[in-house]
Amino acid sequence: MNDVTSRYPTEDVEKPRIVILISGSGSNMLTIVDQVTNGTIDAEVAGIICNEPEAAGVQRARDRDLDVSVIDHRGFTSREEFDVALMRTIDDYQPDLVVLAGFMRILTPDLVRRYEGRMLNIHPSLLPKYQGLHTHRRALEAGDDLHGVTVHFVTEVLDDGPNVIQAVVPVMDGDTEETLQKRVQLQEHIIYPIAVKWFVEGRLEMVSGLATFDGKPMPDTGVKLQG
Repeated sequence: MNDVTSRYPTEDVEKPRIVILISGSGSNMLTIVDQVTNGTIDAEVAGIICNEPEAAGVQRARDRDLDVSVIDHRGFTSREEFDVALMRTIDDYQPDLVVLAGFMRILTPDLVRRYEGRMLNIHPSLLPKYQGLHTHRRALEAGDDLHGVTVHFVTEVLDDGPNVIQAVVPVMDGDTEETLQKRVQLQEHIIYPIAVKWFVEGRLEMVSGLATFDGKPMPDTGVKLQG
């Protein structure tokens, strides 16, 4: 039997929709946006949401003609109230994937549950090491030889969802927080678009609390790359 759909492809098939949440410069946002623009990631960036009105990423997104929503968290009396407004804004964009790209807010369980399995985060450590803040400083203080960055699915426990992909970065003699952070960030810009691409292609999923790739469970570390 002939496959009419494959013989007569339609150009108006909707691409997966991505919403990206930022709080700062938006460097990871830009790497994803650029790969969407050049066709490496076959998706649409439906919108950018930022909780910091003066963040550099806001103007950078507008310079690329992206739809930007700013929700200043200082205008709300509680984290729960802010997250209700955030959920409404996210839902307005009707995303298939929510990408946290330097979004410096701890999310409430209600919000996480709403998007569980379709929300990714990037964290500058080799999770489960160094959940939370100041990861570069903590790696240096511990005398680690290796540091890095992880993309993971978001769950209700902070920085604890199943890992998707990690990049390992060696710690050099004489490294400071700043030099280590710069090398880690270079790897962030490589691995985050990869994870987003896998998701929108339908290859990456979270099933029963596990990250799966092409239907098979991923290792606890996720895919591990040497930076």
